[in-house]
Amino acid sequence: MIDNPPIGTLERPSHPGLEKFKLYRWWRLAVVGPIDHERVVARITEESGWSGRYAFMTVMSAGIAVLGLLLSSPAVVIGAMLISPLMNPILGLGFSLALFDFREMRRALTALVIGAVLAVAFTALIVLCSPLKAPTAEILARTRPNLFDLLVALFAALAGTFAIIRGRGETIVGVAIATALMPPLAVVGYGLATGNMAVLGGALALFATNFLTIALSATVMARYYGFGHYLSGTQSWAQTIVLMLVFVAMGVPLALSLGRIARETVTATQVRSFLNGAFGSTARVTQLDVDFDRTPIAVRSVVIAPRKSAKDSQALQAQLAKRLGQPVKLQLDQVLLDPSAGALETQRAELRQASDAAAAQDAEVARIVGMVSLAAGVSEDAVTLDRDHHRASATAAPLPGAGPDAFRVLEQRAMAAAKGWQVTIVPPLAQLPAIRFGTSRDTLDPAGREAVILSVWEARRWNIPALAVPGLPAGTTPPAKPTRNQRRALAIAALLRENGMQAVPAPGGGQTVTLKAAGQ
Repeated sequence: MIDNPPIGTLERPSHPGLEKFKLYRWWRLAVVGPIDHERVVARITEESGWSGRYAFMTVMSAGIAVLGLLLSSPAVVIGAMLISPLMNPILGLGFSLALFDFREMRRALTALVIGAVLAVAFTALIVLCSPLKAPTAEILARTRPNLFDLLVALFAALAGTFAIIRGRGETIVGVAIATALMPPLAVVGYGLATGNMAVLGGALALFATNFLTIALSATVMARYYGFGHYLSGTQSWAQTIVLMLVFVAMGVPLALSLGRIARETVTATQVRSFLNGAFGSTARVTQLDVDFDRTPIAVRSVVIAPRKSAKDSQALQAQLAKRLGQPVKLQLDQVLLDPSAGALETQRAELRQASDAAAAQDAEVARIVGMVSLAAGVSEDAVTLDRDHHRASATAAPLPGAGPDAFRVLEQRAMAAAKGWQVTIVPPLAQLPAIRFGTSRDTLDPAGREAVILSVWEARRWNIPALAVPGLPAGTTPPAKPTRNQRRALAIAALLRENGMQAVPAPGGGQTVTLKAAGQ
């Protein structure tokens, strides 16, 4: 790759052929003229590379961010943004693209990649050591890029580039840029530590989308303010082709993400338009949620309409599926009003019924939260709630004399009482139950099987992807003549795999076996 030779000025040179246009002259005099290009580039180059301070501040910011996510505390997450230095290498990348400075591009990319890897590794380590592993609302909110996330990254990039060029408010906009980058990186570490590939992939997609948006926006802003490089005839074509390839490489994933966001936005608009058309101008769609993660996509809506406009939900579902060209599951709540009442009374009835519907939903949610908090022995504030997906979880407080089987029974009872909800009770961290064999038996009896299944239940609640079995032979092929301890370990491993849990070898074995998390 061709590096740039030293240059005397970084301002884009004047083009005599364009001087006759007033807009071009205004741009050169009013926009480009007041900027001290040398000072700005020197500052960006100084701060965009790798350093010990950058590594330390990135790791500390990532640690604070993941703790805020695990605690579901927006205030703690914001605190992490105040010290995050991720703005510097990304702006360095954006300006290096504008200047065709490939040496600076390599420096900025190296700093960004190393910082991201350190942040993910450190957050994964914290999650592995933390007793809190259940996904919180703050974590789930950063597992899927949407239009608003993209706009946050775009506005932060434009503000950050403007501030660095004009020398005003860099710290504040650095926080805004970190808001778009550090929490997704922390969620990537969480997904890696818990083995949750859906969370990891979604957060990585959000980080990549925001990163590309910020870098390309910084490039556009830098070119607008006259940061360019006069290319010699021997360099121009080579560097221009390389720059185009870089833009394509960065733009393709961003375009794919934008395409998905655009499709989802269009689909949501089509759903609202369909419901408005189906119920007429006298009706009003007061709530509309479209869940694109489900198959088929799930649509939930509340419509306030005259009683004569009542519709069959199943028929509307079929019509909506035909309109969208894909299967749809429609959950429609129709609030029907009596058209004979006067306008004022109708408005009051509408508000009253809408309020009653919301109150009923809030009452159901409060009942679920109260039930889960009671089962887990914690306060209601400690219950993590996901309204959209009907999930409730809590980490149980230790109960004297209560083993993991008691917490599993509590979870099953709560699940049975909370129809339509997924309830998760995470038991306190403790040693897994002992699995015992008789003196002359190599097979699992009912009590032993129950202990293995209980171990699987606990491991899943703790987000442990694999269990270590003492005495299990290494390799995929069992030995021709396994020992008694090996036969016992193989029986446990087979039952683990039947229940969807990976088994790995561990030293030990005997009549009594206790499983452990893989790696311990």
